[in-house]
Amino acid sequence: MINLTFNHEHLADFLSDEELLIMQDEVSVCHDMLINKTGKGNDFLGWVDLPAEIDEALLSSIEEDARKIREIAEVFVVIGIGGSYLGARAVIEALNHPFAGMMNSGKKSPVVIYAGNSISQDYHASLLELLSEKDYAVAVISKSGTTTEPAVAFRILKAHLEKKYGKESARERIISITDKSRGALKKLSTDEGYKTYVIPDDVGGRFSVLTPVGLLPIAVAGYDIRQLVAGAKAMREACIITPSILDNPASRYAAIRNSLYRMGKQVEILVNYEPSLQYITEWWKQLYGESEGKEGEGIFPAGVGFTTDLHSMGQYIQDGQRMIFETVITVDSPAKMLNIPHDNADLDGMNFIAGKSLNEVNQMATLGTVLAHIDGDVPNLGISLPKLNEETIGELLYFFEFACGLSGYILGVNPFDQPGVEAYKKNMFALLGKPGYEKESDAIRARINGE
Repeated sequence: MINLTFNHEHLADFLSDEELLIMQDEVSVCHDMLINKTGKGNDFLGWVDLPAEIDEALLSSIEEDARKIREIAEVFVVIGIGGSYLGARAVIEALNHPFAGMMNSGKKSPVVIYAGNSISQDYHASLLELLSEKDYAVAVISKSGTTTEPAVAFRILKAHLEKKYGKESARERIISITDKSRGALKKLSTDEGYKTYVIPDDVGGRFSVLTPVGLLPIAVAGYDIRQLVAGAKAMREACIITPSILDNPASRYAAIRNSLYRMGKQVEILVNYEPSLQYITEWWKQLYGESEGKEGEGIFPAGVGFTTDLHSMGQYIQDGQRMIFETVITVDSPAKMLNIPHDNADLDGMNFIAGKSLNEVNQMATLGTVLAHIDGDVPNLGISLPKLNEETIGELLYFFEFACGLSGYILGVNPFDQPGVEAYKKNMFALLGKPGYEKESDAIRARINGE
């Protein structure tokens, strides 16, 4: 039994159930390829069964290492880029107090911060200023150990740790999450004696949140990784049992978004009304953008946070090019209560909502916006969570993952590779003079100089 609800009740003006069900045979074929691992990229389908295969020994080890880190560190730095940090950050920020770093709440967990997701000198120099004043530990996450952004950040932080604590003590503050048997980070971890967790060979980075890549930082932050996995496991069971568009929410989502794409809706906007879900959106953008955007195909994934972005992007969504559709995430029950007070002067004219909860106003803003956008020819889909906790977030993550695999197969692409990501790296290495890139370096400099 799952808690997440997916609905398309506002889609009738754009796509009828009869038109949607035309896709059932296509969805069934793709569903079979996914669960039986016979489609493109099937060597990266380990995530499909992952929630059911995570064992007690792994969970206990992660929980024990998280406990040790909480004892020695005020700050925990997660070094990684893309899927190596976005999944963990999405879960942690969805569950965290929004002002956790400024609250004297008595919570024992370290503040989790992130490095190696950019090459910004100012960011990393400022990070060192902070870490010079705090006790900290790091997780370095990379299958290869040679991805530029995390490799550079780890080189910087490793030197800082060893200078601050000494080489022996620094070793106890570093956890490596990398390949089982090969790669630069695996070799370094073995040589230096770092505690190491394995990224499974058959799980790509953007699908890795339920591996140690996501589970360790989430556990360090003080959240229940067992409930996260339980939520994902429940959603997996709902997704694999049937390909039915009517009964399987992931099948329905994949079928609808591809139907809309074929109707010319080329941009999907993921909408939330809770600031804590911002990094769920960022994680989703990578998941779908990197999985579907290839061979001249793919729905462009964008994201907004309402009602904030109604005052910036709202105009375009309402009246701009009609190439977009929205998927709206709502949370039924907030964790806290807050009512709007009465004001005798009523200069702002808001006494008509005095006594109402802020959540009720947010819900009416949600419904009013959905209706306005439908009137503006923007199809709307809905994902509802009863509340935000580890279990419901686990459901949401797996729902998006399974639907992404299905959707990519419906598009006819390999959802599990990312050949286009290498283009910028080759140019960057050539410009920086990396050994082995001499020919490319000469060519790109001639291009820049107009030769």
